[in-house]
Amino acid sequence: MAARIDLTLDCTNAPLLGVFWKTALGYVDEPPPPPFATREEWLAQFDLPEDDSVDDVAWLCDPDGVGPRLSILRVPEPKTAKNRLHIDVRVPGHGSPEERWARIRAESERLVKAGGSVQEEFTGHHIVMADPEGNEFCVAATSA
Repeated sequence: MAARIDLTLDCTNAPLLGVFWKTALGYVDEPPPPPFATREEWLAQFDLPEDDSVDDVAWLCDPDGVGPRLSILRVPEPKTAKNRLHIDVRVPGHGSPEERWARIRAESERLVKAGGSVQEEFTGHHIVMADPEGNEFCVAATSA
């Protein structure tokens, strides 16, 4: 049996990145674990410092339960270098090369409207982008 993974992304503004990545991935806010009704209730059990807030984290999940969960955590230090691990956002890979590239371009344009930015295009293959805090990710097609 393969291990399940979660991904964690450090940031300075968890609510902002939470909204962006929900848009990018089609994810939803992950509900608090049972028996807790809210994330505030759940966090209260950990006796965290007073300045820690539920707004310091966004918990996201695939509504179909297939993709990995994504935790977005506020940290005090800024991003200083290129990501060593990044997310690939995949569009359907069927059709001609031109059709695939059109879907990749359309997805990158959608994500620019959501707050992302294009870093570099590899015409016909993939587009390197960044989220609103500069975390790199790629838009590419799935295998046909």
